[in-house]
Amino acid sequence: MKRLSRLRRHRAAGPILLIFALFTIGTTFQVASAVNSDTTTVAARSATIDEGKQLFLKGCSSCHGLNAEGGQIAPSLIGVGAADVDFQVGTGRMPMADMSVQAMRKKPVYNPEQVNALATYVASLAPGPAVPTDAVLNYERDGSVAQGGELFRTNCAMCHNFAAQGGALTQGKYAPTLMGVEPKQIYEAMITGPQSMPVFSDKTITPAEKLSIIKWIKSTEAEPQLGGTALGRVGPVTEGLLVWTLGIGLLIGVAVWLAMKAR
Repeated sequence: MKRLSRLRRHRAAGPILLIFALFTIGTTFQVASAVNSDTTTVAARSATIDEGKQLFLKGCSSCHGLNAEGGQIAPSLIGVGAADVDFQVGTGRMPMADMSVQAMRKKPVYNPEQVNALATYVASLAPGPAVPTDAVLNYERDGSVAQGGELFRTNCAMCHNFAAQGGALTQGKYAPTLMGVEPKQIYEAMITGPQSMPVFSDKTITPAEKLSIIKWIKSTEAEPQLGGTALGRVGPVTEGLLVWTLGIGLLIGVAVWLAMKAR
C-alpha cells in the first residue's frame, strides 16, 4: 500500500494516467465506430437487396422465374453474378420483349441506382463475377496497346472484326461494334460471356491482359480518319471493291452513252 501511495504521488503519475485514459477512450471510440459502420453497411446492403428483389419481381420474374430459377424462355440467373446483370440491364439489352432474337443495345429502362439494386439482389442468390471497380479498370496505367492488339486479333477479331467494328455471325446473329462502349462493359462482357460470346476467365485472359485489350480498343476508337470515310475500317478489300464497283459502273455508263450518241 505504501509503495502504491508513493507511485500515486510521483510527479509522472498524472501524465501517465491521462495518456492511458485518452488511449482507452480513443480505442473504445474506434471499436464502436467500426461496429456501427459495419452495422450501417449491412443494413444498407439489405435495403438494396430488398429494392432489387422488388424490381426483379416486377420486371424480370415473368421470364426468369420468381426465384430467378429460369423458365422455358429465359435462363436461370442463379450464379451469374452482379457483373452479368450490370452488363445486360445497364446496356439496355434487358429486359426485352422477344427472347427469340438477339438482345440489342438500347437506352436502359432502369437508372443506375436501380441497375445496382438488381445486380446486388442477383449476386445475393449465389456467388458470381462482381462488377469491376474503378481501381480494377485503370487500363491507362496497367494496359499495353501492343499486347492488347495481339490479344484482340487472337481472341476477338474473328467475330468483332480486326478493327473492333463488329461483324455478322451464323443464324442471323452478329457481334456488335466495340466503338463507344464503356470500359466497364467491355470488361464485364469478357468475364460473363453475353449472347454468343465465350467467357474469358482469368486463367484464359488475365485481368492485366483484359485491361490491355480495353486500352487497344480505346486507342483504335480515338484514331483519326485520315483520307475521308473509313468504310468500316476493314482495309483495302472494301476500298478496292468500292473503287472497282464505281469504276466499272462509270465505264458502263460511258459506253452506253457513247452507243446511244452514235445512233
